[in-house]
Formats: sequence, C-alpha cells, structure tokens
Amino acid sequence: MAKKDNTEDKIVAVEEALGKTEQFIEDNQKYLMIGIAVIVVAILGFMAYNKLYKAPMEEKAKSEVFMAEKYFELDSLDLALNGDGNHVGFLEIIDNYGSTQTGNLARYYAGMCFLKKGDFQSAIDYLENFSSDEMMVSSMALGGIADAYLELGNNDKAISYYEKAAGNRPNEFTSPVFLMKAGLASELKGDYKSALKYYEQLKAKYPRSFEGRDIDKFITKATELSAAQN
Repeated sequence: MAKKDNTEDKIVAVEEALGKTEQFIEDNQKYLMIGIAVIVVAILGFMAYNKLYKAPMEEKAKSEVFMAEKYFELDSLDLALNGDGNHVGFLEIIDNYGSTQTGNLARYYAGMCFLKKGDFQSAIDYLENFSSDEMMVSSMALGGIADAYLELGNNDKAISYYEKAAGNRPNEFTSPVFLMKAGLASELKGDYKSALKYYEQLKAKYPRSFEGRDIDKFITKATELSAAQN
C-alpha cells in the first residue's frame, strides 16, 4: 500500500510540475515569443550575411590576390606587398578583405614578405594576426615569428616560438627544423643544457629527418659545453 501511495505522490508531483510549466508559458508567452523571434532573426541574418555578403567578398578576394601570390613566388616582395599599379598587393587585400579566409592568408604572406625584407617587427605583427588550422602554414607562421624575434635579439621569445612551432601538429617536415633552431638559439644565449634537451628530443622523435642525420655532433658539443658550465 505504501508503494502505491508513493507512486501516486510522484504522479501528483509530475502533474503539478507540468501545470506550473504550462502556467509559466502562459504568463510569459509574449516574452518567449520575442525571444524566439530574436533567435530566428539572428540565424537568418547570419545566413544572409554569409551568402549575400561574405561569400561574394571571398570570391572577389581570391580573384584579386592571384598576382600578389605570383610576385611572392618570384621573390618580388615590394610588388607582392603593394601591388604593381594594375593589381593589388597583400596589404590592400588585408585592408579590403581582412575578414575573409583570403584576407587572413594575406597576413601570412605579408608577414613573410616583411621577414625577408628585414622589417622584423612588421613581420611579427602580421604573423601574430594570422591563424590557420593547416599544419604546414600554421607551423611556418610560428617559426617566422621566432625568426623575427631572434633577429631582434630577443632569444627567449624566439625559443618560445620555436617550441610552439615544433609542437604545432608534430610532423617529420617542420618539427625537426624548429627543434634544431630552438637548440641553436639556446646555444646563442649560452644555455647549452637547454640546447642539449632540444637536440636529444630531435634525435628521439625525428632520427630520419634531414636535421636528424647529423644531430649527434650537436649533442656531443652541447653535452661537453653543458658539463663545462657545471
């Protein structure tokens, strides 16, 4: 009997809860409808923005960036950055289409152009504002920032970014390059213990890479100099 009463109590509690929910909806129907309308408008607005505005902008950016990429491949850095009078450069692409994927990629190209030109702070500014999920490009951007900091004499920042580049989606192509650079940058500041750490990591993880072929001599050197410091 007690079990039956308990079941009946639960049914009553559920009915009361349902009743309260219905009453809440009835009392606040106006506000709920406004909330739903706002959500629907936001979704429709987002879809319209992507279809009617952003997608055409993306297509236009792609058609205009072609010559800038061509000049970059030819190492004509000023033309790649600023255009040739008939075709725009990466900087104008960024200004006009910065919110598009093409505009984002133009930041990478602009950063690499400035790095090659020796304008290291500009290189850092553009590369730090670039983002990508693509393995190679994202790693190269981090490595480019590291190179720029190294050229500016900020070894600690350079090493930090070399570590990020090496650990960014680890792979046989870019990771050993940036581990080697982290080791060499550590040597430049006289930190042979850290250099040894990077070299040993390179040997353990990427022994078949180009950098891994001669890594033993760097390990030997760093081991000796590290021991001499202690």
